[in-house]
Amino acid sequence: MSMRLNTLKPAPGSKHRKKRVGRGPGSGLGKTAGRGQDGQKSRSGGGVRPGFEGGQMPIQRRIPKRGFSNYPFKKHYAIINIEDLNAFDDGTEITPELLLETKKIKKLNDGLKILGRGKLEKTLNVKAHKISKSAREQIEANGGKVEVLGDVKDA
Repeated sequence: MSMRLNTLKPAPGSKHRKKRVGRGPGSGLGKTAGRGQDGQKSRSGGGVRPGFEGGQMPIQRRIPKRGFSNYPFKKHYAIINIEDLNAFDDGTEITPELLLETKKIKKLNDGLKILGRGKLEKTLNVKAHKISKSAREQIEANGGKVEVLGDVKDA
């Protein structure tokens, strides 16, 4: 005999009735609703935050910290895709300053990076601090030039 969808049943013991607490003495979870008598944990909204050890210095703060995180020194680049450069005329020299003036980027941060999303239909000379491989290929395929600038100087 083959298995039929109308004969399928969950495995025995896998289904439980929902626990309805605070619904009278007959339920076995009436009155205090399984929270015990008194104390912080019995109150509405009561309990302590994760990691709290009753005022004792928590383990997270007791153990020595090791290692190094580069996060504070991470570079944040202003990015623009080459499809956004189609707004400029043929032969334009694209510089970070021009993109700031035309509001294509809001802030320069640690430099400008050109990414390769979209299709470039113009011949442009691009000056940027970083450029992706695919963006460089598209710019040069259209007869444009790419120049990589040095680091942004701190003002």
